[in-house]
Amino acid sequence: MEPLIAIVATGGTIASRQRADGSSAPSLDGQALLARLGHLPPVRLKPVDLFARDSSTLTLADMQAVSDAVGAELAGGAAGVVVLHGTDAMEETALLVSLRHPGAPVVLTGAQFADDHPQADGPANMTAAIRAVLDQGAGVRLAFGGRLLPAWGLVKRATDSADAFCLAAEGAAPDLASDLALTAPVDGIRVDIVAVHPGADAAHVDASLAAGARGIVLAALGSGNATPAITDAVARCRAAGVPVVVSSRVPTGRLAATYGGGGGGHDLVRAGAVLSAVLRPGQARVLLAALIAARQAERAAELFA
Repeated sequence: MEPLIAIVATGGTIASRQRADGSSAPSLDGQALLARLGHLPPVRLKPVDLFARDSSTLTLADMQAVSDAVGAELAGGAAGVVVLHGTDAMEETALLVSLRHPGAPVVLTGAQFADDHPQADGPANMTAAIRAVLDQGAGVRLAFGGRLLPAWGLVKRATDSADAFCLAAEGAAPDLASDLALTAPVDGIRVDIVAVHPGADAAHVDASLAAGARGIVLAALGSGNATPAITDAVARCRAAGVPVVVSSRVPTGRLAATYGGGGGGHDLVRAGAVLSAVLRPGQARVLLAALIAARQAERAAELFA
């Protein structure tokens, strides 16, 4: 019998068509999307309509729902799962699925151009994702724009190109299946991303603390640099028991805690922050939330390195 692959539809550009007011919104269900596919190897496809949302609206609870749906389909006998997803939050959901289902045969995909666009790329990406599940074995990955990429370190690099994703830095991900158990629910775990600009004060970090954030990710400058005011705020976070992870607004390249001067990466780490060598802010937020939920925040330095 042909292998069964579940196709979990969540909305996004791949499911979108233009409306009367000129905007695009998700309107196609999984069965309609499967009807766009061309020739495939022998396979059974099962559409699963989870929700139809722009991924920019997804909460950690929604991403967890995607991960739970993946687990349910695998437990129900699917040989693999393809997740159709919006590109705005693709990297975040991909990492959460990878953390909760390490080694599972799961491929995420989507589209940069809507279903009724002359350059619609959804059908080709879906076909590539299904083939990747069939041919490439275990591991959570992304099939998009002719590339097959792992979840760890994934970053969206373009808004107007079919080849939209890359890795922030080359290098193997940690062995997430070895001794981690990051399956605790992440809904209800508030982790904020605070953008750092040249000369930034600590107003937004302090606001996150006041709002009850249980973790903070800095979208810092360069290789992970900020200002003396941010360094002082990191020390306040440490005193309050709130972990801080330093990432970067720069999309690619490994980060290093090199610079001093009161607000450089070296100073931030000395004040108690953890440097994220590879994961950019979106994925850093997901990993930190998962560690906090699993009561393993003390492992942040190890994993983010």
